[in-house]
Amino acid sequence: MMKNNNFWQEYKKKKQVILALAPLAGFTDSTFRSLVKDYGADVVYSEMASVAALYYGGSKRDGALETKELLKFKKKERPYVVQIFGSLPQHFAQAARIITQEIKPDGLDINFGCPVPKIIKQGAGSALMLDLKRARAVIEAVLENTNLPVSIKIRARVKNVSALEFVKYMSDLPIAALMIHGRSFKQGFSGAVNHALVKEVRPFFSGLILTNGGINSFTQAHKALEISQADGLGLGRGALGRPWLFQEIKEGKEINLSSLDILGIILKQAQIFVAQKGEKSLPDLRKHLVWYVQGFPQASKLRAQLVAINSLADIEKIINNYKEENYDTLD
Repeated sequence: MMKNNNFWQEYKKKKQVILALAPLAGFTDSTFRSLVKDYGADVVYSEMASVAALYYGGSKRDGALETKELLKFKKKERPYVVQIFGSLPQHFAQAARIITQEIKPDGLDINFGCPVPKIIKQGAGSALMLDLKRARAVIEAVLENTNLPVSIKIRARVKNVSALEFVKYMSDLPIAALMIHGRSFKQGFSGAVNHALVKEVRPFFSGLILTNGGINSFTQAHKALEISQADGLGLGRGALGRPWLFQEIKEGKEINLSSLDILGIILKQAQIFVAQKGEKSLPDLRKHLVWYVQGFPQASKLRAQLVAINSLADIEKIINNYKEENYDTLD
């Protein structure tokens, strides 16, 4: 296919550090993507979308409609990248065509790094990184069925396959960007992060490289960039409950928000969420809200209330009651 404009290359020409909201299942929905855009995120990724669900679009059980709904986005979220996962090249080919034609994002990303057991059982995520021949066939299938720039996300190592070996095997393919999670499959989401991997991979990859994993503060972000010399950062869990992390990195300084400021952000995210999805979907926001109140006075009580919300009025009441009960300790 003739390729559309590659927004990744536009960033490369600007020679600026790229800050991306890394894909997180259950978290990087349109509401959160819009919010981090307000705080300076350059690129945002969707939640992981199943290529099998899109491939089997004719049956009721496959969730194709739900997947398409999941991938909807607002204009302000651009550049917006859809991340897809699966195990079969033919599924990826069909999904690439559907997403390109119907969703119309700015890029497609293939997940080779998810360590979650239910994804691994499907031969997807990190399991696909183990099978170099199939992984290459998957990338080729996507490249052949979209005019969007294609990127990939991998891990430092999955059993006997390293990030370096994987990238070398794919080095001749026109992959636009690469996000490397600096932890191995065995480490999952905890432990030391090897950001220096970027330097090892760089000679074998011509596109942009983002380093990812364990970046929860401005200090860690600065260190990750210094060690990796990457083109940018993929911020995932570190941005949950702290969407202003993007602003901190952009401005080069820590931002110390008061508890009152953070409560205001909670309400703002809830309002955006309700405007987009309606109050009936508010239970899906609960997992987001509890991240904000870590370190708050009476945090456990506040979390217990937030995980039970069903309406915007519930959230407003919880916040107002909390302000009244903790007036003397709020900063």
